[in-house]
Amino acid sequence: MLEIGNKAPDFTLYATPDQQLKLSELKGKKVVIAFYPADWSPVCGDQMALYNEMLSFFRKYNAELIGVSVDSKWCHLAFTQDRKLHFPLLADYEPKGSVSKAYGIYDEVEGHSQRAIFIVDEQGIIQWNYLSPVGLNPGADGIFEALKGLN
Repeated sequence: MLEIGNKAPDFTLYATPDQQLKLSELKGKKVVIAFYPADWSPVCGDQMALYNEMLSFFRKYNAELIGVSVDSKWCHLAFTQDRKLHFPLLADYEPKGSVSKAYGIYDEVEGHSQRAIFIVDEQGIIQWNYLSPVGLNPGADGIFEALKGLN
């Protein structure tokens, strides 16, 4: 897992079937990157739904939220619509897990991202990270405490 103080690897991933998002385009804002194993799993669904409900609090800290998993852009589209999510889910689909690998949180045995969260500051430096057990929703308290400490 990439450590605090490292430059966050830049990436470009699909946010919708025809639009990509590049991490460096968010320079000047804090970015919360929530890696998770898979759309449609109960824990992941609960985690993303919680973050969706907390979007105004992320923005209060000048932070953008993005979710990343190895699911396809089409899977993300269906999941986003079903869960009525209002933040981008990015498809680390092909080459499978390349961004998760760059951040050091790809599970080679299971073939998906581990459940990990990174906060990247306005200059692109990792300021906080957390690796959660795959079966547990990490919630949002730790993220907000870290964001509060960066203001």
